Amino acid sequence: MLRRRTLLAGATAIAVAPIPRQARAATPKDVAVMAKQIDDIISLDPQESFEFSGNEIGGNVYQRLVRPNTANPDQLVGELAQKWEVSPDGLTFTFTLRPGASFSSGAPVTAEDVAFSLHRAVILNKAPGFIITQFGYTKDNVEKLIRATPENTVVMTLPDLQAPSFVLYCLSANVGGVVEKKVALANARDGDVGNAWLKTNSAGSGPYMIRSWKASEAVSLEANPHSNVKPQTPRLIIRQIADPSAQLLSLQKGDIDIARNLETEQLKAIAGNPDFNAVASIKASSMYLAMNQTHPALAKPQVRQAIKWAIDYAGIQKNIVPNTWVVGQAFLPKGLPAALADTPFHKDVARARSLLNEAGHPNGFEVTLDHLSSPPFADIAQAVQANLGEIGIKATLLAGEQKQVITKTRGRQHQLALLIWGSDYFDPNSNAQTFCYNADNADSPKLKTVAWRSSWQDAELTKMVELAVKELDSEKRIGIYEQMQKLHRERAPFAFLLAQQEVATMGRGVSGFKVGPMSDLTDYDKIKKSA
Repeated sequence: MLRRRTLLAGATAIAVAPIPRQARAATPKDVAVMAKQIDDIISLDPQESFEFSGNEIGGNVYQRLVRPNTANPDQLVGELAQKWEVSPDGLTFTFTLRPGASFSSGAPVTAEDVAFSLHRAVILNKAPGFIITQFGYTKDNVEKLIRATPENTVVMTLPDLQAPSFVLYCLSANVGGVVEKKVALANARDGDVGNAWLKTNSAGSGPYMIRSWKASEAVSLEANPHSNVKPQTPRLIIRQIADPSAQLLSLQKGDIDIARNLETEQLKAIAGNPDFNAVASIKASSMYLAMNQTHPALAKPQVRQAIKWAIDYAGIQKNIVPNTWVVGQAFLPKGLPAALADTPFHKDVARARSLLNEAGHPNGFEVTLDHLSSPPFADIAQAVQANLGEIGIKATLLAGEQKQVITKTRGRQHQLALLIWGSDYFDPNSNAQTFCYNADNADSPKLKTVAWRSSWQDAELTKMVELAVKELDSEKRIGIYEQMQKLHRERAPFAFLLAQQEVATMGRGVSGFKVGPMSDLTDYDKIKKSA
């Protein structure tokens, strides 16, 4: 198994100056109310969801065969699988299911449900489907190669050899969430294997089930009475509150129990107040600036490097997000195997101007910059705009909701875009493939990676992705990914700015909540209210 060079920081308390205690309302004891930016949700179907909030909810509604140990994500543990074996030739994985898991309908989880869910990911082939199809599965072969046996085992035969740890981490992703076959098919329409229905409903075996979702407003969850994981709080309501100041006010008034998006100003306001408990964890999420290669100026290597040397990384981190982000300049964020901890780029206006002059743009050029309208992205976008302006690049800011910006960049309609990316599973291939691989730059390729979204191809890095994922020697794999990050910094149209340290703040009498290293590893079942 791969060894991480840098361990994730565990949940840590944040020292917070007293403020006058305000009269507080109180949410019901059996209901926890969480405020979070959830306007990124497009679907709650685990085989379609590919956004942070949707995946987080999915991780609490659906169970997977395996999942990383949240205390040490370098280790995989069984969730639905009691044990697993890999054949000597490395091509066949056999999973024996753990007894006692049940769907919210009361039906037991079977190997047939597991196989159906993996088939479903391939058949639907939605945004996260590549996590499974990249092994070589297709609509024509998946039912033959992934099958249930009467002994309640799932036998998964790979079309081609892959590193076992890579395969297992892929199965731990949200797309591997197991849905109840009978319920999904009962709600199927026009061959969609229940997709339209599961966008807003659930058929999982996790501790919670979905009661309702109203886009950009709220998600309501209720305890799954048949789950083998019993949540401490029977009901959870997640409210869309985009403004951190509004989240803080709601927390102080007692209208919510947990605030998920407080920024530096709000955290300072409650520092030292015993009514609030803030916990933080480094997440496998990065903020980066994407440069679409269809823009003539951005297609020039010198321009891409000029932008990287124009940005004041340290100033942005110190002045805008000192508590919630750290400087990170590689496509593998802290915590993932092979992640590079050095930060070679810094603001160097003279160097950036020289590179622009070399590229034939001594007076700069005009470009648009899409970004999320919510904090801290708007402030960071303005800082980047100012930095680019110092070297003659005039960037016009285009703000939008998360789903608007995501949809636009997935359609390759951006020029510059300030974005955030979270790893899909705890293996370096997750981000290496995302940011380096683009074997087909046509409008409808088999794999639409982030590199494809910005119309960027690099034959050497694409080949390295293919080699690394098949390398069985762990140390050699690590070395390949380290080299890839160095080459990526030199060539790629992505400027990595920051790595996320996510903070959650609990109100009086609330405990047990921790932020996971990835969205679908943030568990709700231990949230407890004593008042």
